[in-house]
Amino acid sequence: MGDQPARRRTRWWLVGLLSAALVLALGIVVFWGDLVSTALDPKVPFQTYEPPPGPDYSRSASWYLRPKPGSELQADVFFVAPTTYDGGRNWNARLNARKATRQFEQVMAPNYVGPFVTVGRIFAPRYRQASLYSLTTLREDAREARQFAYGDVRDAFRWYVDQDNGGRPFIIVGVEQGGTLASRLLKEEVARDPVLQSRLVAAYLIDTVVPADAPPIAPCVQKGQAGCLAAWARVYEGDFDAGKRLLDRALVWNEAGELANLAPRPALCFNPILGAVTDQPAPARLHLGAANATGLEWGARPAFMARQVAAHCEGGVLVVSHPKSSSLQPRGDWADRRKVPGFNLFYADLEADAKARLAAWLAR
Repeated sequence: MGDQPARRRTRWWLVGLLSAALVLALGIVVFWGDLVSTALDPKVPFQTYEPPPGPDYSRSASWYLRPKPGSELQADVFFVAPTTYDGGRNWNARLNARKATRQFEQVMAPNYVGPFVTVGRIFAPRYRQASLYSLTTLREDAREARQFAYGDVRDAFRWYVDQDNGGRPFIIVGVEQGGTLASRLLKEEVARDPVLQSRLVAAYLIDTVVPADAPPIAPCVQKGQAGCLAAWARVYEGDFDAGKRLLDRALVWNEAGELANLAPRPALCFNPILGAVTDQPAPARLHLGAANATGLEWGARPAFMARQVAAHCEGGVLVVSHPKSSSLQPRGDWADRRKVPGFNLFYADLEADAKARLAAWLAR
């Protein structure tokens, strides 16, 4: 009988311990994103931060991709990569950061450069990209890190124009952070130079918010139009608050060359299925094909999955239906899920669109 109180106390102690562990586990699940985000914070003001050494674009090591001599393609593609650097010690990534480079080569290049490899020679500069953490906060430090990254992209583009372009028509492609940087490139380098603007076939700013009332160049309002801008930011159908959250947090360039809140201004919305800035809905039967090219050998053509999604512009955001294939679902850890996906919902649509705009440019 004397052992019963002791056993009862042990049982209650175990129940209490298990309850505390459960509460702790639930707390970690609920606040995991905040915990990871905090861990990626460089914890040093950008004003006192010493960035990694900069690129020398005369050296091949400063480029992810650069064409070999002898290409017979008629155009060039200048590609500004999305975020591949998570963060931690640095606000801006080292040029040769291993994990970031590997993610570009295995994920970003196959999925987002791939649609353009049959259209033009690819030039993709390395740059000291702002970390993923800088895209998850609206702090002034984070804005400065993103503004700093623009200097590298501008220098790479100037080098390309002076040394490699040779008067050829060109396309600019930017994705996410790269799209934001490319939008400033269009405004400050292309739109102000009539000769460059005359050689621009099109610009594609993927998963990028651009102000509709002041785009850097004229939007693409019809298929086959040359010299225009295709920009969109995507959310999935059914997430009613996602579009509002996206635009409320969106940063665009102001006249002083600083990143400022878009709201309450409208955003530009190009529909990749229809090939135009329009509110007209695009049914899935018009969708040419998505692709998951992650891990494919560079230059290999992925299998297209047609009729996977429908899309329509609503309130400045491209609302996309959930794709049918399981290979077109977000994967990876917390950081990977906050970068652009490891698949391209509009791979075949973009390839066809770019070819049509190049044909129109050559014809004119």
